[in-house]
Amino acid sequence: MEQKLKVAILGGTGMVGQRFIALLENHPWFEVKAIAASPRSAGKTYEEAVGRRWKMTTPIPEAVKNIQVMNVNEVEKVASMVDFVFSAVDMSKEEIRAIEDAYAKTETPVVSNNSAHRWTPDVPMVVPEINPEHFEVIKAQKKRLGTTRGFVAVKPNCSIQSYAPALFALKEFGPKEVVATTYQAISGAGKTFKDWPEMEGNVIPHIGGEEEKSEQEPLRLFGKVVGDHIEKADLPVITTQCVRVPVLNGHTAAVFVKFEKKPTKEEIIDRWTSFRGIPQELRLPSAPEHFIRYMEEDNRPQVALDVDYENGMGVSMGRLREDSVYDYKFIGLSHNTIRGAAGGAVLCAELLTAQGYITAK
Repeated sequence: MEQKLKVAILGGTGMVGQRFIALLENHPWFEVKAIAASPRSAGKTYEEAVGRRWKMTTPIPEAVKNIQVMNVNEVEKVASMVDFVFSAVDMSKEEIRAIEDAYAKTETPVVSNNSAHRWTPDVPMVVPEINPEHFEVIKAQKKRLGTTRGFVAVKPNCSIQSYAPALFALKEFGPKEVVATTYQAISGAGKTFKDWPEMEGNVIPHIGGEEEKSEQEPLRLFGKVVGDHIEKADLPVITTQCVRVPVLNGHTAAVFVKFEKKPTKEEIIDRWTSFRGIPQELRLPSAPEHFIRYMEEDNRPQVALDVDYENGMGVSMGRLREDSVYDYKFIGLSHNTIRGAAGGAVLCAELLTAQGYITAK
């Protein structure tokens, strides 16, 4: 790309916003030109606004330290400075839908990490390796919004990245029933152990709203564009439990699955390890070379050893074996704030750029 696209981070002071900042340092296609947050941060430099709340393991990039944080509610002003925006704002769902639509109506594409628009019928919710064709619904969304360039696209919930790709790679065998328990890191709640010391040595068997997302969002990924909306799939039927565990980064899933046509273990491993999507074909900057890997060791994947596979953009599978009630069971692991959040959104933006949906203003 001859000239980098200019991008703003909405909600840039929060944990996911910080992850966007870290991932976009030296990005070959995108350059952070604006950061917007709540009115209490507006007017401060980014370094001042974040202060001691910087939660990444790498330091604040020099290029953004002195960017003056803007008020996220000054939509026209922020939008005028950039070609598109990443959204990680911390507001109510109604407020998020309103502000993301407002940015889109300034003819500024919005690539969102938030859940507010995930069930808006004409907003694509995409994992680029799974359902890139859902971007086709953007045409209908633009018609509704009255835009020629502006739209909203979102990525799905962080926890489903640990098992939805594995199921999608096996779609030829017709997965029909799935039981999944996810063991979710505290960074999924925007926390570190410093913020949340009571999580040390603790397990909390409830994450508000997470089980509904985990059961329903894969069906939207596996659905199809019908006219002006996305129609979700009927299968597989998924039931989940979601548990918060004392891990900083990395969501683990224990999965049981029953198929219409039962594959062999060798066929499953082959489909996982050979799986490729459009991001791999196009060699997008953030795309993992190998999206899904299978680990033969009985004690893998482990968060401590495997969460950063493919710079946090790949998913790891292990312990595949036949089950006495279901056909098979396995363990999955994904990085929740990279593949599951900011990194997944960056990859979406790269594909949207490659396909001409995002361009320079």
